[in-house]
Amino acid sequence: MVMVTTLRTPRLVVRPYGAADRAHVLDIQSREDVTRYLPFGPRDEAEAAAQWERKVRQGHQFADEGDALELAVTLPEGTYLGEVLLFYRSREHRGAELGYMFLPEHGGRGYATEAAAALLDLAFGEAGIHRVYARMYGGNAPSARVLERLGMRREAHLVANERHRGEWSDEVIYAILAEEWAAKRP
Repeated sequence: MVMVTTLRTPRLVVRPYGAADRAHVLDIQSREDVTRYLPFGPRDEAEAAAQWERKVRQGHQFADEGDALELAVTLPEGTYLGEVLLFYRSREHRGAELGYMFLPEHGGRGYATEAAAALLDLAFGEAGIHRVYARMYGGNAPSARVLERLGMRREAHLVANERHRGEWSDEVIYAILAEEWAAKRP
């Protein structure tokens, strides 16, 4: 069982959500410019508040199928940037799914890549995960760049695979294995 308190990178703090993060979750989940490539659209205040409550209640345990680490990403002085997620998808196959969402005003600085790398270190290290994959909508070029900088390979491009906001959308899947990640890390 993995219990996450706080992960630190050279520039970031990656930590469980707490009581002080309610306004951050309400903001990030209500914005069209953040959610346009996510499976949910902008959430109203009640929906976003329910998500914040779930994130806090869920805590920081990553032990079995169905568990999800949803961690806030901040600068050391506390500026909220976004979040990274790791979903435990299969105990038998030791598989997990990576996700993230960041405020656009903090884009282009490598924060998503750095925070996701910290989560991959945890997944392939302490959590003993064998394979991590990430799914994205086909038109999300910034997300593709993050995944490629992480060394993940593009494994599939599923044409018109999902309905997204009333239209058919392509889905692209990237993945990386534990041994591939270990070979890329210093």
